[in-house]
Amino acid sequence: MERFELMVPCHFGTEAVIKREIGDLGYEITGVEDGRVTFLGDAQAVCLANVFLRSGERVLLKVGQFHAETYEELFQGTKALPWERFLPPNARFWVAKAATVKSRLFSPSDIQSVMKKAMVERLKEAYGISWFPEDGPQYPVRVFFMKDEAVVGLDTSGESLHKRGYRKLTAKAPISETLACALLALTPWRGDRILVDPFCGSGTFPIEAAMQAANIAPGMKRPFLAEAWENLIPGRLWAEAREEAADLVNLDVKTDIQGYDLDPEAVKIARANAKLAGVEKLIHFQQREVKDLSHPKKYGFIITNPPYGERIEEKAALPALYGEIGKAFARLDTWSKYLITSYDQAEKYIGRKADKNRKIYNGMIKTYFYQYLGPKPPRKNAGGDL
Repeated sequence: MERFELMVPCHFGTEAVIKREIGDLGYEITGVEDGRVTFLGDAQAVCLANVFLRSGERVLLKVGQFHAETYEELFQGTKALPWERFLPPNARFWVAKAATVKSRLFSPSDIQSVMKKAMVERLKEAYGISWFPEDGPQYPVRVFFMKDEAVVGLDTSGESLHKRGYRKLTAKAPISETLACALLALTPWRGDRILVDPFCGSGTFPIEAAMQAANIAPGMKRPFLAEAWENLIPGRLWAEAREEAADLVNLDVKTDIQGYDLDPEAVKIARANAKLAGVEKLIHFQQREVKDLSHPKKYGFIITNPPYGERIEEKAALPALYGEIGKAFARLDTWSKYLITSYDQAEKYIGRKADKNRKIYNGMIKTYFYQYLGPKPPRKNAGGDL
């Protein structure tokens, strides 16, 4: 089977997580850059990556790369790429996104226009035709410029991989599903451990945690653009990937996953989303303030995305809110606590410096993933006693 170079964009700061996920699928990593991991794989890899990857934004099939400082160089570089290897004569193709960093070419609309013209010229010569109907499958192109180096890929996913299909309703300021998974992966939490999110909003952290515990592949129930690419990926490979995913699901797993929120409407939304995800029986949602946070058991995990105060009128409430978070953390002294926030005074009002913090970009917002590490639970001996 033909091998491709595949690229998975991800949130800045979560590259190590994606690298591990791709490695777990059995594929060879060829590059790790800011916000992107590249690996080698065949058509089956395109299917498996789309269905199984939890933290990546999309799966791109790399067409090529070249240096371009002028629009003429962009035209010639694009035209030199082997488009006929990927696009059939009836393909509907366009440059869906152009992103540039520290490059002389910086106008997305101009880049998109020049590249489209160059692709048409290449395909005219390759297929010996002068007009393309573009009434076939969609092949959107994405190009990333970094210091005048263009990397070009075809988007196999379509809608971003964070769209699992279960989040029909959202509460205020939700965290994306892919970022929630990446943050879970940056902790030692596993499906048999206690997990509480005291600011659960629309339920993303608890739902993604429950899906991991039950081994539910995030993409098994959603469509992908490349399912129509019969010239590159036989349809049976998608069916096989979904069958493999279905065989791995275990909804009988025992969990202790809880989501709390002050807003009763958010709790209602979270329950509805959990039901759509098929994990409502694995999570307990409840209306509760963070000042009332408690748990009878030891050695649990808090993973949460509290308010950042991005709006000026909300900023004034943050010192008191983060003070309450600090008190709750102190009460759960054997627990490990993790929170993502852009609030630069978080540690001050929590009342304790984090053991670790990691810079993560939540969209365009620079945030920190603060990590307060609790003690490890005592090991169980062979007889099952502590």
